[in-house]
Amino acid sequence: MTRRDALTAAAALTLTGPRPADARDASDAATRKLLDDFAAAWNRHDVEGLMACMAPDCVFEAAAGPDVAGARHVGPEAVRRAYAAVFATYADARWNQPRHVIAGNRAVSEWTFTGTTKDGARVEVNGCDIFTFTGGRIALKNSYRKQRLA
Repeated sequence: MTRRDALTAAAALTLTGPRPADARDASDAATRKLLDDFAAAWNRHDVEGLMACMAPDCVFEAAAGPDVAGARHVGPEAVRRAYAAVFATYADARWNQPRHVIAGNRAVSEWTFTGTTKDGARVEVNGCDIFTFTGGRIALKNSYRKQRLA
C-alpha cells in the first residue's frame, strides 16, 4: 500500500466510519464513475450533463468572486447559469488529466485547465475541486485553482 493509499483509506475511515470492503469498493466505483461523467461533461461543454450529476439542492463555490468562498451559486438554476458562464468566457475550455481521490461522501479531483478568453488571453492553470455528495450526486462543488501572474 502506498502512502497516498494509506492516507485515502484513513480519511475514508475518519469521515464515514468502518464499512465492509465490498460496500466501500462499490460506493467508490459509483463515485468515480460520477466524477468521470462530470469531467467528461465539462469537456463537452454540456451544461445539462453537468446538472445531471448535481443534487437537487446543489451549491457551486467558484474559485474567484467577492466572498471568501469565491462566488457562491446556490440551487440548480444559479449553478446552471454559473456553469454556462464558464463556457461563454472560455469557448475552448478543457479540464485535462482529471485525477480523483475518494473518501466516503467527499472527494477531490485535480486537473489542469486550459482555455482562451474572448480577448485572446491564453490560460493554463492547475486546480482542484473538493466535492461533497448526497444521494449519489454532487451536493457541493468547491473549486480552487492556481493563479498565474504575468
